[in-house]
Amino acid sequence: MKADSRQPKANSPNKMAYDKFTILKSTAVPLPIENVDTDQIIPARFLKATKREGFGDNLFRDWRFNGDDTPKQDFVLNNPIYSGKILVGGRNFGSGSSREHAAWAIYDYGFRCVVSSFFADIFKGNSLNIGILPVQVSESFLDKIFQAIEANPETELEINLPEQTITLLATGEKESFDINGYKKHNMINGFDDIDYLQAMKGEIKEFEAARIY
Repeated sequence: MKADSRQPKANSPNKMAYDKFTILKSTAVPLPIENVDTDQIIPARFLKATKREGFGDNLFRDWRFNGDDTPKQDFVLNNPIYSGKILVGGRNFGSGSSREHAAWAIYDYGFRCVVSSFFADIFKGNSLNIGILPVQVSESFLDKIFQAIEANPETELEINLPEQTITLLATGEKESFDINGYKKHNMINGFDDIDYLQAMKGEIKEFEAARIY
């Protein structure tokens, strides 16, 4: 099944990974800001919930809203010309504290992929654990993406996880990206860590039966 530009279903609090990710073709939301940290992604005062639902409402809360909860018109998520399931961020995205809630908020808002020229390692791992694909590209390719979206907000990107490529569809320019093989397998199959072990249940039983005690 291919991921599409429709909003995902609400998160299940009992699972870490969600729908299968193979190929995602979508417009993108540009956030050309460097060093976006996890406290900016989801402020600490919103971390009290125990379920993974509802965090999208407070994604980039202090950038999106004024003190009286009115939207800040100059912030990109409040600009109706930008939409899609891909968030394009500046270098060093997801730095700061290791809160999982940052990844939860991004997914709950509707993004399935974040593109940047560099990710904080813990944020990258947290994203992969819940079905968000972090795609790291070169600085030059990131600049091309930002320029293309600025010129035309309808610009589409194609993220091909099996082939590990990201393509600017308007020009055909593409780059390859790296991903851990285990995480790639899980995302393609829609597995979290428990799902992965469940899928191997038969092999585990065969191995156990073959053991001599």
